[in-house]
Amino acid sequence: MDREQAGIRAAELRRILWENSEKYYVENAPTMSDFDYDHLMHELEDIEKRFPDLLTPDSPTQRVGSDLGSLVNGLSSDRFAQYPHKYPMLSLGNTYNIEEIEDFVRRAEKDLGDVKFTYSCELKFDGTAICLTYRQGRLYRALTRGDGVVGDDVTANVRRIANIPERLSGSGWPEEFEIRGEILMPYESFDRLNKEREDNEEPPFANPRNAASGSLKLTDPAEVGRRGLMCTLYHIPAQSISFETHGAALDAAASWGLPVSDERRIVSGLEEVEGYIRHWDTARKFLPYATDGIVIKINELAYQNALGYTAKSPRWAVAFKFQAEEALTELLSIDYQVGRTGAVTPVANLRPVQLAGTVVKRATLNNEDFIRQMDVRVGDTVKVIKGGEIIPKIIDVDLDRRPAGAARPVFPTHCPDCGTPLVKAEDEAKWFCPNVDGCPTQIKGKLVHFVGRKAMNVLAGDATIDQMYNLGLVRTPADFYSLSAAQLMMLDGWKERSANRFLESLRASVSVPFDRVLFALGIRFVGETTAKAVALHFGNIDAVAEASVEQLLAVPDVGDVIAESIFNYFRNPAHMSVVSRLKAAGLQFSIEASEASSDLLAGKTIVISGNFSISRDEMKRVIEMNGGKNASSVSGKTSFLLAGSKPGPEKVKKAQELGVRIVSEDEFFTMVPKEEQDVEPTLF
Repeated sequence: MDREQAGIRAAELRRILWENSEKYYVENAPTMSDFDYDHLMHELEDIEKRFPDLLTPDSPTQRVGSDLGSLVNGLSSDRFAQYPHKYPMLSLGNTYNIEEIEDFVRRAEKDLGDVKFTYSCELKFDGTAICLTYRQGRLYRALTRGDGVVGDDVTANVRRIANIPERLSGSGWPEEFEIRGEILMPYESFDRLNKEREDNEEPPFANPRNAASGSLKLTDPAEVGRRGLMCTLYHIPAQSISFETHGAALDAAASWGLPVSDERRIVSGLEEVEGYIRHWDTARKFLPYATDGIVIKINELAYQNALGYTAKSPRWAVAFKFQAEEALTELLSIDYQVGRTGAVTPVANLRPVQLAGTVVKRATLNNEDFIRQMDVRVGDTVKVIKGGEIIPKIIDVDLDRRPAGAARPVFPTHCPDCGTPLVKAEDEAKWFCPNVDGCPTQIKGKLVHFVGRKAMNVLAGDATIDQMYNLGLVRTPADFYSLSAAQLMMLDGWKERSANRFLESLRASVSVPFDRVLFALGIRFVGETTAKAVALHFGNIDAVAEASVEQLLAVPDVGDVIAESIFNYFRNPAHMSVVSRLKAAGLQFSIEASEASSDLLAGKTIVISGNFSISRDEMKRVIEMNGGKNASSVSGKTSFLLAGSKPGPEKVKKAQELGVRIVSEDEFFTMVPKEEQDVEPTLF
């Protein structure tokens, strides 16, 4: 490659890398794998080393990726104030090659000379970077990495993450210091969030990292708290502490109540470093959160200082990244599934194959364009990976193994369920069945959504709804409220007790607050968060129904698509008839004045355990409505354990060991206003 060719290739690489950096850091929708991105970055680095005059100050090799939006009146485009980091937040050099780890160790030994030093080996957490500042033992500010120099202020959101302490414990912490780490979304939280998004036919997050990053940038701190994020901290800038080693600094941070990983190890040489890598290449698959590699750091802070930094990375640390697991298997057939909102999604049925600890049998094919671009056909041998080691997806086709005569799949032109011709908007990738109120699959999907736990919480699942529909008992949500015990006992396996339990849950549903009722209606694009915002903004269903598109756009986080969807929903006479019948059944279609919040539990972190006179979700709403913070596990920062009947013995034991107060339900309800006990509270 001569200089002219190198210049052309370098310009192309910079464009590709910056475009994908924007997708990765800002949009949380990467279009390129980490491996491919890193490969292109290394190619650009090699070109710039061979032709130093091609190196530019704005090259992605010289700057970290940025999660900042554009500034408007001092606020980023996603409404966060921006502040400078006291010390720059750099990225790590990384490799997928164990030989390069050996080179890193040899360089460190050569550069540091004849001295003894150790390495800190740590898991590389697959989340989004965070920098916390503590002043006088209290959380003062939380900034994202941003562009490494300036970050977005997400302090209000970070205060909703359960394992980040508002106030430090122990002693010996500096008057002011920074500590850095990663915000993670555990697999359990990720699965729950994606299930909710899929139920609402919103695009699922590709992996926990994207979900964590997107959640941290939400404008509603209460929703951030609901997302189940966690934090792991792994670095205190040496300038703000007086410890001799990195390991000692993290040990101290742990003693102050900060969440530091227990899986780090201090080792003495290359053999132990490689042993740590080999162990976690397997053991990481059993962790409850995503990791994508190992970080190796020089442990002694004086030697870190001696080695220094490049333009974007420390010379005293390197990351070894694991390859994503993949497998080859046969594509047996393609199903076309109709969702609750009419979207038709192709799904590949695969010959079962073991991948990342589970058996994979199905993988989404996204849409017609994906099938065409991938040129995937029934009978093909396909390469499957788990995106973020969670979601199976097809990434390649082995054309050498394609069977003779394999035909391109033909995407249906009509709904696979009701036969209605499919439609596709110009700016959308998916085909839709427009028969919203007549397509059986869509009707049943809306009914299942309506009775769901996050909506009306009625005791009925998919199989029950299927039976009710097939028997002609229900066609709209309002039909539930006309069912009799005699009709219910027509269902297979249902007796008087089953019917009474269902009717009891139906009666209880009339107390569900307005925001959840609005969510339960199943308006396209209206998820839980949007329903809460709309309910709070308008106050009652009539105001929502009468609102113009312009008025709907005034609601925070409601854009053109959502506004049009809500507006059109209430212009449909059939929908208004259902709403009218639900009103007559007594459902809550307005926000009561008594649902206003208080700060009586402000500053308190509460763990609940056991059974209560109201549901656990309702109890959590009472806590949040009165300014409290829900946490999932007992720790030294827990204000009290709220124990109902049959509380978890481990939580009770932990509370007793830590001296955490245990509060009964009756005692708890002496802490909040009487009116809060008489209505189902909300999360506003």
